[in-house]
Amino acid sequence: MTGPVRAKSRGDIRGQRRRRAHSCWDHLIAAPLWPMHGVNLGTLLRTCDAVGACLAVPRYPWVPEALERGNTLRRPTCVHYTGDQINWLTAQRARGSLVVGAELADEAVRLADLPPARGRTVLVLGHERTGIPPEALELLDVAVEIPMVGHGASLNVAVAGSLVLYRLAGLL
Repeated sequence: MTGPVRAKSRGDIRGQRRRRAHSCWDHLIAAPLWPMHGVNLGTLLRTCDAVGACLAVPRYPWVPEALERGNTLRRPTCVHYTGDQINWLTAQRARGSLVVGAELADEAVRLADLPPARGRTVLVLGHERTGIPPEALELLDVAVEIPMVGHGASLNVAVAGSLVLYRLAGLL
């Protein structure tokens, strides 16, 4: 044992942060393209800030208010709005992005086996009940599955997205 645990000060935390400024769309993008609950978007927004990712969301009428309510940092965050979700994903692949989907699928890799992102990567998150639509599944390069031992079949979008984002960012 090394002694009592000491919580890090705000100064300690700031000193450990990356020095370079965030560059939009340069590395990691969380894309909850079929959101059902605004609270999940707020949680993902906070996770995106923590791992240095952008958030890409559809232009649903309720999304801006949900993001504003969920932005507990009270600072500008990196949010981009997509048009048609399938066309947007197609464009991301054409741009050379690796498209990863959090989805239960036969070909899915376990979260622990997912390597950190090495280039521009889009994490696709589906609908709370129905997951990623079939036409979007066809656009995935990789599906990732989060193992569970409980009774549920899946985690909510915010929790699943946060876990996968941390793994893709190389922080887990």
